[in-house]
Amino acid sequence: PTHTAPAPRPSTTSHRRPARANAHGTIARRALGPLGAFIHRGVKFALGLPPPHASHVGGGGASVHHRVRHIASALVTDARALMTLTPNEKTLDPPEGFTVLQEGKARILQRENDVFYNKAQVVNRDLSLSVMRQFQKVRAKEHAETKRAPKNRRLKGDMCVTPRDSKILPHLMTPQEIEDMFRTKHDEPETGDDDKKEPRDKKDDEPEAGDDETPREKPPLKPVRILEGMAASGLRAIRYARELDDVGCVVANDLDPTAIASIARNVEFNAAHSAEAADRVRKVVPSAGDVRMLMMQHEKMFDVVDLDPYGTPSTLLDGAVQTVADGGLLLVTATDMAVLCGNNGEVCWTKYGAYPHRAKYCHEQAVRILLGSIDAAAGKYKRHIVPVMSVSVDFYIRCFVRVYTSAQQAKLAPTKVSYVYQCVGCDTFECQPVGKAVTKGNSTKFQAGSGPVVPRECPNCGWHYNMGGPFWTEPIHDMEWVDAIKKQVEENKAMYPGYDKIHALLTTVSEELVDVPLHYDIHSMSHCLRVTPPPMALFRSAVINAGYRVSPAHCNPLAVKTDAPAKVLWDILRCWVKEHPVKPIPEKTPGVVILSKEPELVANWTRVHGAFTKAQREGVTRFPSNPEENWGPKMRAGRPVPGGGLEKQGMTKKQRTEASK
Repeated sequence: PTHTAPAPRPSTTSHRRPARANAHGTIARRALGPLGAFIHRGVKFALGLPPPHASHVGGGGASVHHRVRHIASALVTDARALMTLTPNEKTLDPPEGFTVLQEGKARILQRENDVFYNKAQVVNRDLSLSVMRQFQKVRAKEHAETKRAPKNRRLKGDMCVTPRDSKILPHLMTPQEIEDMFRTKHDEPETGDDDKKEPRDKKDDEPEAGDDETPREKPPLKPVRILEGMAASGLRAIRYARELDDVGCVVANDLDPTAIASIARNVEFNAAHSAEAADRVRKVVPSAGDVRMLMMQHEKMFDVVDLDPYGTPSTLLDGAVQTVADGGLLLVTATDMAVLCGNNGEVCWTKYGAYPHRAKYCHEQAVRILLGSIDAAAGKYKRHIVPVMSVSVDFYIRCFVRVYTSAQQAKLAPTKVSYVYQCVGCDTFECQPVGKAVTKGNSTKFQAGSGPVVPRECPNCGWHYNMGGPFWTEPIHDMEWVDAIKKQVEENKAMYPGYDKIHALLTTVSEELVDVPLHYDIHSMSHCLRVTPPPMALFRSAVINAGYRVSPAHCNPLAVKTDAPAKVLWDILRCWVKEHPVKPIPEKTPGVVILSKEPELVANWTRVHGAFTKAQREGVTRFPSNPEENWGPKMRAGRPVPGGGLEKQGMTKKQRTEASK
């Protein structure tokens, strides 16, 4: 191919932006957060203004940047309206002692730390909204194309566990459905002897009465019924009600009476802003009680169940898989990352039924442990899960799964999880499925998995293995969902206050290898050999040239997710060491043993297009910086904040101690 020499670059001085314009850009970004960064980048082009170099070359730079500064100042002044997506609604003055916090279209009243609120969870809430919008589209399409009714059989009559006086039941079911659910045999009309039919012999292939496979009339598609199990201030529930279309109700539940009062207060405050807001927030139904009891008493009645606890969700999963309707969406957050990442392996075993490794893939491991635990809970009730997207973000993990009823699919649960053998000397790991399905003709038998898949000692370094798991080793993303969600987010940037972060996350997720569990860390492998790591694009090129697939991972900027065996990766690094020699190490280490073997594969360092990520090609920052300091977990609700004021939330223990002096 013919290469054209690049044009000479103009003088740096002629392209330098005025300092004041850059300062205004910084102000806009800080004032508006992620949305401000987007506005600052695109405001000139959105208004048809020339790019910076064109304006300066033409001599009109001062005029252009004066206009940009004017626009940026106006945006900062009107930041509250932009962030809430309600420019026609003027925020009302809060009651004395309260502060108004705004996110999307929702406004909440906050008084110090009486009810839990974490600004950093804006990414969690934005991501949930984007996934739920896609769920509504898929749900409507499936309803139009499917002829059979969903498998939402519940216990009825005398066996019904739903309280007759349930306050949320009228919001979930029609009066006729409620009457049918509580009807007992004594309520059935008596029939004469002439109406009784003689019993007949049932054929072997005939389904039982009331069996799941019995064709039933398909009911009309209802508006989405949402449960937020731990609502706290109700911010998430109000955003769901105000920003999602076709919502039947949003049950905002919490055990804390202070939180229930806060939800009611915030619903009333939002309703006072406009008639449209009042019409939407009336769908928020406050509920006081233990969410575990609520879920078990309302079997298969919610289309969406959102659980975002402070800590572990392990005690909630059993009820969650029962209350979500067939094909419904279950959203689960876990923040006990120290447990899931291997710092307290015995605690992880008691909570999630899996033993974690302390490895570089610990955050992806955490996602897979939670998915395996959810599927294990669902299997008890002849149900199974299908993950649509599961991610590790900041200080927590978030799983989005659909729950289906199928005894046949539930039997496949052991084939979807694996034990993981991790070498203690190097980064080598291998997965061994817990079970397998053997099909012969029309018959499928389920057997224990074959193993072990590794020898007693690691063939690469000679050290022994530790065994952990079982972890979920099936795909954790549905790429059709991810691509559709990413497209929808890009087309509606202003709807997501945390756009920069969720867009970067979705971009990275969209190029992951979904059929490859866990990943390697290029710096960790290089550290084992005491060598400077090769450039990521170069290493990926070598893997691709060796005939294997490779991709990044959303939870680690140094991750190498590939279907290449560990032996191939070590061979590539051996070739790298030959070209970049390391100092000899006197003692025997895993790296010394690995380098003592000659590589069987000769690395081809020719750069290829696939070695560069989609984010690099599209100019997207894969891991954007946090918008402000102390962007992380906050104190539990009710704990006194030293000195008072919301600004003290999120401080470290040392900072709070100094502030209280």
